[in-house]
Amino acid sequence: MLTILVLGSAAGGGFPQWNCNCAGCRRARSGDPAARPRTQSSLAVSGGDGRWLLLNASPDIGQQILANPALHPQTAVRHSPIAAAVLTNADIDHVAGLLTLRESQPLAVYATDRVHRVLEANAVFRVVNPELAPRRAMALDRPWVPADAAGTPFPFEIEAFAVPGKVALYLEDPSAAGFGSVAEDTVALRIRDRNGDGEFFYIPGCSAMPGWLADRLRGAPLVLFDGTTWTDDEMIRAGTGSKTGQRMGHMAMSGPDGSIAAFAGLGVRRKVFVHINNTNPALLDDSPERAAAAAEGWEIAHDGMEFTL
Repeated sequence: MLTILVLGSAAGGGFPQWNCNCAGCRRARSGDPAARPRTQSSLAVSGGDGRWLLLNASPDIGQQILANPALHPQTAVRHSPIAAAVLTNADIDHVAGLLTLRESQPLAVYATDRVHRVLEANAVFRVVNPELAPRRAMALDRPWVPADAAGTPFPFEIEAFAVPGKVALYLEDPSAAGFGSVAEDTVALRIRDRNGDGEFFYIPGCSAMPGWLADRLRGAPLVLFDGTTWTDDEMIRAGTGSKTGQRMGHMAMSGPDGSIAAFAGLGVRRKVFVHINNTNPALLDDSPERAAAAAEGWEIAHDGMEFTL
């Protein structure tokens, strides 16, 4: 059995974003119940043995732990049920939370070689002591079993694979093709109970749906998928930025090339949007965009959402 907690469902900056005065952020800031606040993107998964694996380490991880009693210290003066973390890319909203998890607590950190090199190159991440928080390579395109810092395996397996995307903003090379992006800059995860009782896909960043990815997701019981923007030019039209969703490495939800259309006919039993930008009107319970997504069988993730497989 797998239990999945949505710790944070928003994209970088959260909802409301601290410096954003768009209509949605104003509603969230005012306490409007139809504009529920959300923290930055992160999940936690457990196989039922009391240990939890983080899927990305959000800058809001301290607040997220406080909001989820299953992640509170329980058995000793110094303790955490969080036993490991898997990082799907080097984006700030997926790695900065490691700095909060620095108080000499055993924690295995899994990532691709590319992400580990980014962490190693930035001295500030050395506060997460590698002697207590071993950094382990994450294999791509084959199943592997994660383990805690002591080497005790979790009761589920992970298969990580590259999907279309883009290098983290702060690592962009304007002189290089694709801003210097390589295949492993954006990674998706398939997590499967080792007893075969359940599985799901976590894809918080994805810029396209090639045929091979559609085939891989076909008939899945649960997919948590990149929901950053509703339209590709959303931030430009909202006056909050100059980049399209594609430029940032994300599919839009709507439109003929959007994720809603891409998933049509795939037979995914439960489809949930995560990593949702503060400008996306689908965050609002009473918006036409929310209704349109729901009509196509999509759910909009919120912090505290829980799944059992």
